[in-house]
Amino acid sequence: MAPPRRYNPSMDEDFATAGNWAVIGHDWAIDMLRRSLLKGRQRHAYLIAGAPSLGKRSLALAFARALNCEAADIAARPCGKCRACRAISRANDPDLIVAKGVEGAPLKIDEIREVTRLLALKPYAARYRIAILADFDRVAPLAQDSLLKTLEEPAEHAVLIVLASSSERVLPTIRSRAQTIPLRPAPLGLVKAALIERGCEEARADLIACLSGGRTGWALAAMRDDEPLAFRAEMLDKLRDVVAGGRLARIKMAEELNKRFGRDKKAVRGILEIWLSYWRDVLLQCYESPVKPCNGDRAADIGALATGIEPSGARAALEATSRTIDALTTNANVRLALDALFLDYPGLE
Repeated sequence: MAPPRRYNPSMDEDFATAGNWAVIGHDWAIDMLRRSLLKGRQRHAYLIAGAPSLGKRSLALAFARALNCEAADIAARPCGKCRACRAISRANDPDLIVAKGVEGAPLKIDEIREVTRLLALKPYAARYRIAILADFDRVAPLAQDSLLKTLEEPAEHAVLIVLASSSERVLPTIRSRAQTIPLRPAPLGLVKAALIERGCEEARADLIACLSGGRTGWALAAMRDDEPLAFRAEMLDKLRDVVAGGRLARIKMAEELNKRFGRDKKAVRGILEIWLSYWRDVLLQCYESPVKPCNGDRAADIGALATGIEPSGARAALEATSRTIDALTTNANVRLALDALFLDYPGLE
């Protein structure tokens, strides 16, 4: 069996400088983990839970650096300079195992068993062997259950960090044996300030922070690469075409999106979240709310749509989009879900 895929943090993470965990907006979690290190009371298993792109991997990798940092002063860990810190940041530390499913699929039971086997081995050069399992809430219950022996009889040198969008979809037997760290969206002002500090132009930082909804991972990715914003612009154009089109046009759009993304429900949910924020802005505009819209660069389109529909229509579209997001966390068919959603959107009357 192929070894677990290693996560390359250079793609979407900022790394620790001296004395800096480089995690935006989760100071309370960092303080808790730092205190546990200072007191020598770190746990053998952690469950970091929160919505996608909130910084779960960033926090897990920073904690891994702190655990194995070679700085003499515990309070200075992670130092960002020692062999362990640099190796983890380059994703080539032999004592760090970061596993995620292949091509967007959840981890399988054989992959998890291989992780537990590697975790039980003694460290090559570090203080601990550390395993990070991504998207664990998507793992089948039987595969999740394969972690129990490792959690019940942990090796002294092993630390397991499980990442999940929702802790409720992780087996209770695992939750009860791990310390849960629930992450929440970061304040938008903090996200904006962090982007500006990293060299982002202020107007762009303001737009990205608003669109991020406090998802620091998404914000950092959008700052470094135009692709997230370009994809958002394309999907908002698709939404405009849906609302302007009749039944046949909407059915064709559902078919087009299904062909592109039907096998990737995570991508479809991401599209729906873009539309959800747009409909929220439309509803606010219907009521002439003073609240700043997330999609400020689309103010003209939002205003025109709000003028042409009743508030009840915007509210219905918002609720239908939210229901569809929830449905796609189950076994709902993407094509049928999009068909139903587009027929619920205003404009067909």
